[in-house]
Amino acid sequence: MASREDILTNKIFLCAVLPLVKTIAMDDPKLAKKFEHAHAVIQVSAKDPDAPEGKFATHYVVNSGEWLCHTDKVADNAHIELEFKSIEQMNAFFKGKIGPSTLPKMKGVTKKPAVFAAFMMTLLKMSSMLTATVAPEAEEDKKLLVKCYFYLLSSGISTLNKNGHEEIHRWTLSSPDRVYAWAVDGYPDISAYIRIKAGKSKAGRGVYKRALPFFTMRFDCLDSALGILMGTADMLEFTKDSKLIMDGAPEFGAQIGDYMMKVGDYAR
Repeated sequence: MASREDILTNKIFLCAVLPLVKTIAMDDPKLAKKFEHAHAVIQVSAKDPDAPEGKFATHYVVNSGEWLCHTDKVADNAHIELEFKSIEQMNAFFKGKIGPSTLPKMKGVTKKPAVFAAFMMTLLKMSSMLTATVAPEAEEDKKLLVKCYFYLLSSGISTLNKNGHEEIHRWTLSSPDRVYAWAVDGYPDISAYIRIKAGKSKAGRGVYKRALPFFTMRFDCLDSALGILMGTADMLEFTKDSKLIMDGAPEFGAQIGDYMMKVGDYAR
């Protein structure tokens, strides 16, 4: 039986990491071209005896380059599937422990070989981006990486809340209706947020437009954002130098920073 930590880790991969495949496949021109004529349902799953359908999964519906991502939902009609024997095996694989004991069963490879190859290329791209220790040089690559980090963190915090992470759920339970956001000056399309209220949470992509966020972690440029997101810069120094701007009380910045690290710990 999977431990509580294994389950939370798996939910992070299903609901926060794997959705980045869609972002990368649609934003990277070279990868987007490979899916221009694709029509397929692609699934990543992990078997589990406690799951209602015998497995937990996230799947994508791809139609001519347009993607829909269904997090933590099993598809009955997947054309392509990476099926892991257990959630522990899936967790190990996505944490980089790749070997004979962690490789998934690959279904549908011969039916749609080109789509399968393109999907695997996208997975590898995602893995290389999230495990990189040095920021990319090209601006488009920087934009995509910051966007992926923002999406991962907002969805990850919300996922941990929804799955009963004790500290984060306690934080949302005692909170009034508030929005916490991440942003980079001059790049309104690179932003994300999480809205919380009385134990509930919802992650969003883009700018929250209904009201001014209660707190925003804002960066002066892409390089500053990557310094913090990749863990190569000091948050206090960046705040002092106005590379990181806390639009809100500093104590909320420290709190969100702590939850960001918790998501990173589960995803690494």
